[in-house]
Formats: sequence, structure tokens, C-alpha cells
Amino acid sequence: MGFRINLDEKLDRWRWTCPNGHRNWEPTNNHFWCQACARGDQEAVFQELHDKRTGENYHRDELELVTEWGPYHDVYGEEGAP
Repeated sequence: MGFRINLDEKLDRWRWTCPNGHRNWEPTNNHFWCQACARGDQEAVFQELHDKRTGENYHRDELELVTEWGPYHDVYGEEGAP
């Protein structure tokens, strides 16, 4: 696993953006979704996040998503399972 992103941590949210540079993205069922992109004319569903610190993009499979309760689990329970 690559980078760990705490979904409840503001600093982590500021570090990572959607491919269009927005910070109001959410994980959802094996991909990401961006509220700002959905309101505009940009693709709102994507597979990579942009790391503002390194300037690199990372695929969903390279990121470990966690919450204050532990690993992030998608609606279907497929993600974050051991």
C-alpha cells in the first residue's frame, strides 16, 4: 500500500485533490467522486488523486483510506477488508 489518507483529517484533505485540483472529493465504491466537478462540466468520477506535496497522481489501489474508526469500507464492504 502506498500513502495513507485519513479522511477525517483536514491536512490530508488539503494535500490531496481530484485531477482538476478540487479538494471536495469523496471515496465511493472503488473510485472517487468530486462535488465541484459534478457541478461543472468536468468528469466527476475518477480513479486517481493528485498529491499536492509531490506533484504526482496515485491510483486508488495505491492509497490506504482510513477514518477515525479504522480502514475505510465502501458501501458493499469490498474495500478496506483484510
